[in-house]
Amino acid sequence: MEHLQAYRAAGGGKHRANKQFGTSVLNRRLLTATAVLFAAAFANTKASAQSGPFAPMAGTWSGGGTVILDDGSTERIRCRAKYAPIGPTMEMSLTCASDAYKFNLAASVRSEGSAISGSWSEASRNISGSLLGRGGGGNFEVVVSAAGFNANLALKTSGNKQTVTMRADSQFRGANIALSK
Repeated sequence: MEHLQAYRAAGGGKHRANKQFGTSVLNRRLLTATAVLFAAAFANTKASAQSGPFAPMAGTWSGGGTVILDDGSTERIRCRAKYAPIGPTMEMSLTCASDAYKFNLAASVRSEGSAISGSWSEASRNISGSLLGRGGGGNFEVVVSAAGFNANLALKTSGNKQTVTMRADSQFRGANIALSK
């Protein structure tokens, strides 16, 4: 009996194994709660990205096509596009290059119903402007404008395939691009 009293006194009246067990259970519960919160936040973000008008476009796409220059000549190009939709907004980039030609198009767009608006920039030529158009479900027709530059841009998405068609009124006459995920 003396042995048991000395043991309890050394442990502050509590059995040490129980104290350690209680802390371990608490830590596991905290870790589980944290994991559930992170999973819920990730699922919420993914659900938001997958529910807006740009959802079919989400992800990274690659492919190729042709660019049409002002003299009517064409060059084959390779392209990579990245679309990051979140609900009614989307950040996107499209980079295309051939042996002699390259463009880096970036845009930030917003959808209000079927109306699309936003801003764009082309890094290699240091130009930027606005865009306006219509569409939904991954299919859009927009007009991009800047000082001295106008172009029509059509994006059509069907499953893991996408076509991008651009027509412009400058030295860059247009492009026809086919992308896939």
